[in-house]
Amino acid sequence: MAQLHHLPLLILLFFSAATAASARGTDEAHVSAVVAENGLAFAKDVLIGEAVRSLTPLRLPGVEKAVRVPFLGGVSVAASNITLFHLDVGDNSTVYPGDSGLVVVASGITANISMNWSYRYDSWLFPIEIADSGTASILVQGMEVGITMVIKNSNGSLALSVSQCGCYVKDLVISFYGGASWFYQGFINAFEDHIKAAVEKAIPENIIEGAGKLDSFLQGLPRTVNLDDVAALNMTFVNDPQYGNSSIEFDINGLITSAVAKTTNLQKHPHLSLSCGGVSKMLLLSLDEDVFNSALDVYFKAGSMHWVVDKVPEQSLLNTASWKFIIPRLYWNYPNDDMLLNISMASAPMIRITSEKIGATINADMIIDVADGKETVPVACISVVVSASGTVETSDNKVYGRVGLDDFSLALKWSKIGNIHMSLIQRVIRVFLNTVCMPYLNSRLGNGLILPVVHGFTLQDVYILTSAKQLTLCSDVIRTNASSLASSALL
Repeated sequence: MAQLHHLPLLILLFFSAATAASARGTDEAHVSAVVAENGLAFAKDVLIGEAVRSLTPLRLPGVEKAVRVPFLGGVSVAASNITLFHLDVGDNSTVYPGDSGLVVVASGITANISMNWSYRYDSWLFPIEIADSGTASILVQGMEVGITMVIKNSNGSLALSVSQCGCYVKDLVISFYGGASWFYQGFINAFEDHIKAAVEKAIPENIIEGAGKLDSFLQGLPRTVNLDDVAALNMTFVNDPQYGNSSIEFDINGLITSAVAKTTNLQKHPHLSLSCGGVSKMLLLSLDEDVFNSALDVYFKAGSMHWVVDKVPEQSLLNTASWKFIIPRLYWNYPNDDMLLNISMASAPMIRITSEKIGATINADMIIDVADGKETVPVACISVVVSASGTVETSDNKVYGRVGLDDFSLALKWSKIGNIHMSLIQRVIRVFLNTVCMPYLNSRLGNGLILPVVHGFTLQDVYILTSAKQLTLCSDVIRTNASSLASSALL
């Protein structure tokens, strides 16, 4: 069969789509991703889960103070080893875009705290020190936590900061165990205010610390990703995220350039129109048709679009004997010699996206080579301009494609074997395109491409819409494991 040095036209097209790539110009964003309302709810649940894991166990500062007890007078009491070991957020939490950031509010939170307690009493009335100790369990009820996170563009990366964070504890239920614990319930007031204040101080501090780690993770994401040794994907963010009533939009420069070229941070945004056909999805990813055209341009300039055909279903067509009546001089000069078709792009293929289909125009030069003994001799060059169209489908987390031939035209560029009448070979070329080129492309596109996501997450129920100059992927997101978000990486 044909030997292909790099995946041809539409394989590259769908690979680019799956990796959320690029743009033609260097002054615009051509990739937009919208996290919709239920996507924000999913992100909120993930962040709350991360917060619970990072907050438990949480060691709180101990306390020692003097209290007055009836009949005894001043008594020194202490609480130590105070540990918040369980948090239950439940379902009573909300997330919404505010005026200046993303607001997350969780209310009705319960928590469990353990601690050790002790007291000592020493008086001139008694010759020895009186002391006792034990443990206590604390049930925190009606806790509410609110946080406002601001996400901004920082020199092409996302920077996350916390503008507001607060915690309020409504009530504590403290139960003492050990010693004469029934007698020491009067010590509760000595500990209650301290524990409330400690919880209300420690939780926001730890949330802000966790947000700092998430900020480092976001800013550490690569701005360029090498697709191979030829092309690189520019993942630079353009402008600040746009907050809607119930969604957030992120815009990516998305330029595919040479793997050795430097990219620049750009700040122009031609607002892309995102729609999922009225269906509620967590994530919408829109790619302009220039995304694919820039990728094709990079591979064309790198000289990667080269295809040598030495086997076809009708192998006799690659022997000069089959052409002795159509191209007589070919057979006279090279009788019964095998041939090769050396195909390369004359210009970068162009993609056009409409609501009905994805179309492509391919301008290729097909050089006819003759294997004359040990020597390969180029004898003619034919310009082939192909119009093709394809469709995109999804199944689970894979994207599949199919391409078909619409039309083509032929023109002789040069010949060492006399004039070649294009009308005489047009039927053979049509058969070649339909029986060799299109099936080969479809065999590759039919394998499907897994859409890349952050490690630990996967896309669910993906489907694709096309509109004027845009391709939009609509998807839900599910979590596949409980790995830490800050340690995740793009697949």
